[in-house]
Amino acid sequence: MRPTLAFARLVTLTAAIASLGAFAQSAPAPATASPTLAAVKARGALVCGVIGSSANFSLPDSQGVMRGIDADSCRAIATAIFGDHTKVKYVSLTPAQRLVALQSGEADVVYANLTWTMSRETKSGVQFAAVNFYDAWGFFVPKASGITTTAKLNGASVCMIAGAAEAQAAEYFAKIKIRYKAVPFAEGEQLRKAFLAKRCDIMFHDVSAIASFKATLGAQAGDYLLLAETYGREPLAGAVRKGDDRWFDIVRYTWNAMVEAEELGITSKNVKTFATSSDPATKRLLGIEGDLGPSMGLQKDWAANVIAQVGNYGEMWERAFAASGMPRGANRLAADGGLLYAVPMQ
Repeated sequence: MRPTLAFARLVTLTAAIASLGAFAQSAPAPATASPTLAAVKARGALVCGVIGSSANFSLPDSQGVMRGIDADSCRAIATAIFGDHTKVKYVSLTPAQRLVALQSGEADVVYANLTWTMSRETKSGVQFAAVNFYDAWGFFVPKASGITTTAKLNGASVCMIAGAAEAQAAEYFAKIKIRYKAVPFAEGEQLRKAFLAKRCDIMFHDVSAIASFKATLGAQAGDYLLLAETYGREPLAGAVRKGDDRWFDIVRYTWNAMVEAEELGITSKNVKTFATSSDPATKRLLGIEGDLGPSMGLQKDWAANVIAQVGNYGEMWERAFAASGMPRGANRLAADGGLLYAVPMQ
């Protein structure tokens, strides 16, 4: 008897499903090894690109130890890999060198006041793993100038970092229809010295960098004003080279672990007391249960080590910014009205 059309279709579909199943069984499993991780382990240290001259982000202290939220973000990754926060080598970079250092392999990861933008990801061969600080562009003026709003800046000379700041300034001043003269510099220290030397009327820079700079002025701080107006969005993030997905995972989830630790109330001071916790999320995070660490080529207690040696996100932020008086603002946890929350670690 000739099979019906419906039966014939069923036979064809069954064969197709079987073929797909055979293909799935024979197809190679996704690669889990990271060439970057292997190179870091062989070297015995993480190489992290930072600005190196930006207070509260990356700046050596009186003993030459790099301090700040970017520096600590690097320490956290080193701790995740080695269980030792000291196994990191910092490479100081100018703004123009940041992406080049990643592209060339000079740095394994860059945390260097680097703004996550679409064009940087689509054109530069880099990928942004985690925003460690939400920022914006701001305007800093001497109080003696009498300037209280950007509407009064017509014809002003504006100190800024060459590159991204020039493009952002051009957009902003065109938008408010103000003429200005750009005075660009290669790096922050040149910018700050030029501003104090009155080589320009106003500084155009990240709000966080301006606030940090103002905090270093001591008695002179009251002579300057950070205008209320800001421009744009500046999500400052850690970046890695594209093409090593497992390394990307390590950088992203190291940051994520620090945020989740803060959400769970786990700090560098109390992390050991959570060893007997019955909370599933806590047990997964600390490696008491599950295989989150091994899934990335790390030890089971990778996140517990990060929290113990570097702290949760809030601790890292407090070390970097609390002394400057800067409000945490958008960098608060989402539960507190900010933008930060951890994706599920399960």
